Amino acid sequence: MPVPRTPVMAFAVTLLALGLPAVGAPAALAAGTGGHAPAIAVAAAPATVTVTGEGSAVGEPDIALVGAGVEAVAKTTQAALKAQNTASAALLEAVRAQGVADRDIRTENVSLSPVYDYTDGESTLKGYQAAQSFSIKVREPAATGALLQAVTDATGDAGRITSVVFDLDDRRPLQARAREAAHDDAHAKAAQYARLSGLHLGRLVSLNEGGTGYFAPSPPVSADAPAGFGAVPLAPGEIKATATVTAVYELT
Repeated sequence: MPVPRTPVMAFAVTLLALGLPAVGAPAALAAGTGGHAPAIAVAAAPATVTVTGEGSAVGEPDIALVGAGVEAVAKTTQAALKAQNTASAALLEAVRAQGVADRDIRTENVSLSPVYDYTDGESTLKGYQAAQSFSIKVREPAATGALLQAVTDATGDAGRITSVVFDLDDRRPLQARAREAAHDDAHAKAAQYARLSGLHLGRLVSLNEGGTGYFAPSPPVSADAPAGFGAVPLAPGEIKATATVTAVYELT
């Protein structure tokens, strides 16, 4: 059954057929409805609050990363390398005797270079320096001091301790706790602003991570310090992870 056209519909169809916009349709529609245009409800955008949350978490180190090595100076390259090889073998034997597995010992650098004596603006070849450095992971932080003592005893004047850093073997759980604390901080701040505004905290609109941080304590060991300083008592301290987030919540 064909639908009868009203005057308003016929007017709009005529304009469209002529390629003209139906600008007169609203007026005609108003006229066809007793002069009153129907009301169109437009929902107001909800109020929002934007907050920054900060969080941190601390934990005890479960490993120590020790930088150690040896240096030897001799008149010839062969003699320097032989002395360095002997000292390195002694270092590795001492480290393994402390229960450190081979997978936790890594050679970081091997070098051989000439040594000059500078006098009155002139340089004279004095000999050659051979060196090798290692990274050692100690899985029992409390045993680090004993390992340092073992290295010094085994290598003598050729030994070097370059660094000691306490850390976590897996940082992810601590970082996750810092993120959780940052999220909770943002939610608490948003809830406070909602209460102060006489409103209720609504749904979370967006959440963005601003950044993370990680801080591991490092005892002040000089890179040039000889290994013969004995079993220094070490304080592992604590590891700290941080996180920040920016959150947007609706207020209702």
